[in-house]
Amino acid sequence: MAADVRTAPVPTPLTEPYWDAARRGELVLQQCADCARFTHPPAEWCRFCGSERRGFAPVSGVGVVETFSVVHRTFAPGFAGRVPYVIAWVGLDEQPGLRMFGNVLGVPADDVHMGQRVELVFEEIDGFGTVPNFQPAGKERSCGSE
Repeated sequence: MAADVRTAPVPTPLTEPYWDAARRGELVLQQCADCARFTHPPAEWCRFCGSERRGFAPVSGVGVVETFSVVHRTFAPGFAGRVPYVIAWVGLDEQPGLRMFGNVLGVPADDVHMGQRVELVFEEIDGFGTVPNFQPAGKERSCGSE
């Protein structure tokens, strides 16, 4: 049986700035140079004003669990040893409607709930670097899949 190795993200020219920042332990999201709204995931143009002038800017990674799923059975490489785990849709504080997916780490799956405040935490993936995830706000910083 093959080792339970997690598949690393495959950056594209559009997502490379996001993944480069993540490997440095920073969360940046695409921001429109014209209307200043954030877009995630990155897009070829601003979904608010249509501008093609975009860059990337740091965000806090603090927000609220808007919805989530507890995965009890997975076929995703590198996640079999983690079940049950939580994948959450997190609304970030920077702007209404700005959301991103991530795992909620550091607590049992039963302790995650909608409306829960979470904050950014980075998880190491062998051969890639770190990827952004979340943990309950105020919890001592962790790294990994506890």
